[in-house]
Amino acid sequence: MATIADVAMLAGVSKATASRAFSRAEMVSPATAQRVREAAEKLGFVANNAARQLAGGRTGIVALVVPTLDNSFFTPIIGGAQACADAAGLQLTVVVHNLAHSGDLLAFERLSRQVDGFIIVAPLGTDDLVEAVAGRKPTVLVDRETEGVSSVVADTGTAFGELAAHFIRSGYRRLVYAGGPAGSWQDRQREAAVRAAAERSGVEVEVVGPYPPTFAAGIGAAAEIRSLKPDAVIPYATALGLGAQYAYLSAGEQPPVVSSERAIVQALGLRDVPAIDVDGSELGRMAAQALIREIESPGAAPQRRRLRVPVEWGA
Repeated sequence: MATIADVAMLAGVSKATASRAFSRAEMVSPATAQRVREAAEKLGFVANNAARQLAGGRTGIVALVVPTLDNSFFTPIIGGAQACADAAGLQLTVVVHNLAHSGDLLAFERLSRQVDGFIIVAPLGTDDLVEAVAGRKPTVLVDRETEGVSSVVADTGTAFGELAAHFIRSGYRRLVYAGGPAGSWQDRQREAAVRAAAERSGVEVEVVGPYPPTFAAGIGAAAEIRSLKPDAVIPYATALGLGAQYAYLSAGEQPPVVSSERAIVQALGLRDVPAIDVDGSELGRMAAQALIREIESPGAAPQRRRLRVPVEWGA
C-alpha cells in the first residue's frame, strides 16, 4: 500500500510538503498541490481520507468557535460535536473568538481558508456580523437564530417560562429574573418567556442585570436581588444563582428559592427547587450533523432545529 513518503517521492517534494498539500493546501503552491494530487492518484493513495478531501476541494477540517473556554457550558457541546465529526471522518478544531466587533471578521477570513465550515457559538455578536461570517463558508449557529443561517438551539426559553409558571402555581408572587450578558440572544428569549408567564397570571416579575454568567457576578448581584425581597429567583445561569445564594448565606440570611441544575439540586439535597438541564453533548452532536448537511448539500435551504430542555421539580 502506498504511503505519504511514496507520494512525496513521486511528486518530487518533501514528505512534509506532501502532507501539507493534503491537510493545509493553502500553504503550498497550486502547482505543487496538483503534482501531489496526481502522484497520490497514480499510486492509489486517493483512498486515504485526506486525499479524498483534497480531491473534492475540501480540507476535511471544521471549526467550532466559542467565545471562551472559561464557561463549562461549552465543554459538552465540544465533546458532542467532536464525536460526530470523528464518525464522519472530519477533524474538529476549537477556536476561541467572541465575534463581538467588525474587526473580528479578519480572523474569520483567515480561518475560512483553512476549514470547510463553521459551528459558531456567538451569543453577543450582532446579526450583521454573524451573517457576514456565515457568508464565507457553510455555517451552523448554536444557541441563537439569525435569518438565513442554519441553527441548533437549546429551547431554554420555553423551559424558563415553565419555571416561572411553576413558581407562580406554587404560591410565589415576588419573582426576580437575574439576567445574563448584555446583548445575549438566549437572555432575551429567557427574559421574554419569564415575563410572559408572569403576565398570564397577573404577577409582576422584576428583572436585574445584565450580569456575566459567573459565580462572582452572582455575589455582586445579590445586593440588588435582596433589595427586591423576592420569593423566588430565576437566574440566567446556574453559577450566577449560586453566587447570589452564597452572598445571602454569608450575610446570615436565608436565600429565596433559586432554580438551578439537577446535579446541584441533588448534591445539596435541596427540596422543592426546580432544576433545568441542557444536554450540551446532544446540542453539539446536532450542530455537527447540521454542518455536515450544509457541507454536503451546498445551496440547501437553512434549517432551524430546537432541542427540548426538560425541567425537573425537586421532591
